[in-house]
Amino acid sequence: MEYIVKLENLTKQYGKHVVVDRVNLAIEKGHIYGLIGPNGAGKTTIMRMLAGLTEPSGGEMELFGDRKALDYNRNRISFMIEAPYLDGGMTARENMEYIRIVRGVAEKERIADILELVGLGTVGKKRVEKFSLGMKQRLGIAMALLSRPEVMVLDEPVNGLDPEGIVEVRKLLKKLSVEEGITILISSHILAELEELCTDFVILHEGKVMETLSAEELREKCRQYIAIKTDNIGETVATLEQKLGVYDYKVVNGEEIHLFEQVEHPETVSKTITDSGYILTKFVVVEEELEQYYLSKVGDKNE
Repeated sequence: MEYIVKLENLTKQYGKHVVVDRVNLAIEKGHIYGLIGPNGAGKTTIMRMLAGLTEPSGGEMELFGDRKALDYNRNRISFMIEAPYLDGGMTARENMEYIRIVRGVAEKERIADILELVGLGTVGKKRVEKFSLGMKQRLGIAMALLSRPEVMVLDEPVNGLDPEGIVEVRKLLKKLSVEEGITILISSHILAELEELCTDFVILHEGKVMETLSAEELREKCRQYIAIKTDNIGETVATLEQKLGVYDYKVVNGEEIHLFEQVEHPETVSKTITDSGYILTKFVVVEEELEQYYLSKVGDKNE
């Protein structure tokens, strides 16, 4: 495994208020990491420290295997943190040309290709001040792509986009990850969208990393199952094994069965239980989503 970014006990404190609390994180090359958490969880502060916009109060940061040349290695990363700076009096192309010159990007011809890629190829001479919020977000992503970054750090990149625009950005980011090998760190309040996009998830709450898990691990934890309660859990389990041949289940707190098999045939399961003489007190098909799983980790607290 090749890790592009490593954070060790990264901390940011303002007076007595700890915003980021000893965060440990390793970001693997080519993956898309989603930072999950409400306002105040520390997502933007972590991104600002990566960008060098905020100095850490403690801990270590490593970029591309180097802990010393952080500023140099930041040139290999594009950051879009909070709202991108755009000149409302200029067109999309003029904004891109300005950024190209400031960043010293030689490939002027890339501007047209990137604008086309993000769906702004036909806006012509329309000034940015006339753009919708979604169009401005897409222009910000275009600017982040201009320097051919190895890593993109995007804070709320789908903010303000309509459903069609969100899908377009998702497809674009997946393409950049798979075809270009770009590593992406993204935050969003739209947890369902992160679930569609990311290969890895970092759950944050009150400045702390509660859990880091892959998409595969999340799917395993959010599998569809039948939640069952009866008047005799032990014998119900034995009956399901003997009569239906099911073994993919777990018993929660000794009082509820989570059955991961026969989910498409719940009537068969319920009939087997009742025909065996047991009383059903709960029987429901459950599919936990990312938002529900997040809330289960943080205790459904609001900041």
